[in-house]
Amino acid sequence: MSVNKVIIVGNVGQDPDIRYVESNVCVANFTVATTERGYTLANGSKSPDRTEWHNIVAWRATAEYIEKYVKKGDLVYIEGKLRTRTWNDKSGIQRYITEIYIDTFMLLNSKKGQ
Repeated sequence: MSVNKVIIVGNVGQDPDIRYVESNVCVANFTVATTERGYTLANGSKSPDRTEWHNIVAWRATAEYIEKYVKKGDLVYIEGKLRTRTWNDKSGIQRYITEIYIDTFMLLNSKKGQ
């Protein structure tokens, strides 16, 4: 048995990049930041905040919703699965990217208080 499930709550780092592929299927790509707050130890030493950036991919109706309503700074809830893909860049170097493909998406709020 195996499980590939990711749940994140964070802020959108950039306005989503929207494109339409074959058969007019909508795809949205954007980043989401999650931050673990720093802390202070009893001896006074401090640990800084730690921010992770996540690459997000949405398809079809979810991508169309994101196109209409999601902007940089919005707080979002995402459930999805991790996928890593590879490609060769123009120099022939193999590159990797790990992305979260959305299964469930909720817009929790936006900078404008929507």
